[in-house]
Formats: sequence, C-alpha cells, structure tokens
Amino acid sequence: MSSERLRVALFGSGRIGHVHAHNIAGHPDLDLAVIADPFLDGASRLAASTGTTAVASTEEALDTPGLDAVVIGSATSTHVELIEAAVQRGLAVVCEKPIDLDLATVRSCRERIAGSRTPIMLGFNRRFDPAFAAVRRRVEAGEIGTLEQLTIISRDPQPAPVGYLASSGGIFRDMTIHDLDMARFFVPDIVEVSAQGSTLFSDDIRDLGDYDTAVVTLRGARGELVTITNSRHCAFGYDQRLEAFGSAGMLSAANLAADTVRFYSASGTEQAGPYLPFFLERYQAAYRAELDAFAAAVRTGTAPSPGFDDGMAALVLAEAATESAAAGKAVNVEGSW
Repeated sequence: MSSERLRVALFGSGRIGHVHAHNIAGHPDLDLAVIADPFLDGASRLAASTGTTAVASTEEALDTPGLDAVVIGSATSTHVELIEAAVQRGLAVVCEKPIDLDLATVRSCRERIAGSRTPIMLGFNRRFDPAFAAVRRRVEAGEIGTLEQLTIISRDPQPAPVGYLASSGGIFRDMTIHDLDMARFFVPDIVEVSAQGSTLFSDDIRDLGDYDTAVVTLRGARGELVTITNSRHCAFGYDQRLEAFGSAGMLSAANLAADTVRFYSASGTEQAGPYLPFFLERYQAAYRAELDAFAAAVRTGTAPSPGFDDGMAALVLAEAATESAAAGKAVNVEGSW
C-alpha cells in the first residue's frame, strides 16, 4: 500500500453523502477522488464544495485511476451491486446500513464475495461514538462485573419524510438496526428477540403499515437482557442514551448538548440548552472516528470492524423483530449467522 493518501470514490450525494464527502476531504490520510451519483447536479455541487469531480456513471467512478477504496452512501437498493463491483476490483469498502432490505439477498452477496480479503466495513458509526465506545471498553475491562442488562434509548426528533419511510423497510430495518448492532457490540451472541410496535401519533406511518413506536428485548446466550426503546418523535430533541448494568455497578452515557452551561434562577435550577438536534450533529465525531478506523485497517491489512457479517447479523435481528412484533411471540435466532 502506497504511503500516499488513499484515493476514495464516494457513491451518493444525499444527506449522508454530504457527511462523508466533507469528512473524506478533510481527512489527512484520504483523498476524495470522485463523487458518483446519477443525479449529477447535486453531485456536482457537492464536488465543487469539496474540491473534487463528479460523475453519473458507476463504472466511470470505479475506473478512476489509482483508486484504493469506495464509500457507499447511495440508496440501499444499490449497496449489494456496488459492494460486489468494488470487491471484484480489490477496492476496500465502507457501506452504509443496511446492506440490503432482504436477508436472502445479503446472504447471496456474502456467498459471492466469500474468500475475498478485500476490507469491508459496515457504517454502524455509533460504535465509534466516544461515549458509547468508552462505556464498552470499561465493560470489557470488568468495571461493572458481569454485564446483566443493557438499555438503549433512541428517539428521533420527528419522523422522516413519507417518501423515505415508504422505502425504508420499516422501523426495525431502518431505525432499530443501529441499536441492534449496538446491542451486539456489547452482547455479540444474541439468541432470542421479542418486539412490540405501536402507531400512536403518525397517520402517515399507520398508512404504511409500520410502527412509530417500538420496544425490543433481546436475550444473550448467557442470559443477558437488552432493552431497546425507539420512537419516531421526541419533543425534547434527539434522544440517544445507553446504560450498562452489571453485578458490580453501572455505566451510562447521556444525551449531548451544544455546551455544558446551566442556568439557575428563582424559577428553576439546572436549566440547560437543547440537545444536539439530530444524527448529523450528535454523531459528528463518530463519523470521523469511523473513517480513522477504516483508513488504519486498509493500511495495516486488518479486517475492519464492524464488518460485513455484523451488517448481516443486525439485519437478522431486524427481521426477527419484525416477525415478533407481527406475530406477538419471541423469535429464536440462535445460530442464524
């Protein structure tokens, strides 16, 4: 591997594409070589703001001279095709979640790329959040004894646009999948999934046959219990919390605000500003750390984590949650990946 910066092609110039484009362009070990998107106007504007070029063609992007890696932030329906095309060319991959909405398609992709040593990282950026990562390191170090319960709370400020929700695969594949991966970050061996969903406030989501509110309980192989609480709205902002409870203590990670200033007066105390508004702000550091880890894995030839199998495992759990919520019973997933 050359000592020069790694040349990266970015697929997708939407919201997450903007995040990756600016992070790649500002990374000391990465060079944003090209942005590819069939909607060329948007890609061209993003390319102009990050000092690179834009193309509409996948093939043209993949044939960029000296390319080392690709970052896939395009529509979910394109992920498998782009992963396989990159692997065929020996290009390292970062792919946003999910790999695909259909588990059989993901399994088939896995078979086709089996045996390849091409690094593939899944975009579960929350593993790289400084607070969540610190909790996990301290759990691994034994600070709270044996992990018994993990509580993950994830609520969006408001529902996504209906057009997005209609093609998202539902709350468990779209939203909960991040939390399911976080659960496996702490408890890798999940054996049972129970889920309940309700539609309490969104007529649009009800019309789609989906849930705006959900709770998932996971059981680990050693009996650990994980509870995930999701909502598509939250009156006080982007609610992202985690608590790990063990035999010798507890570790927790709280929501983040723009600053730590508190106001005290006769009308109240400990009055703080609003939480960071959404994932772009809340996980800004995590996205940068994710790229750091990816670049290091490519340089050292080590398998990046989370990898393809982590993406498949999270989708297995999301499918099980969907089935559980519909059938009203627990779903056994032991040995499913």
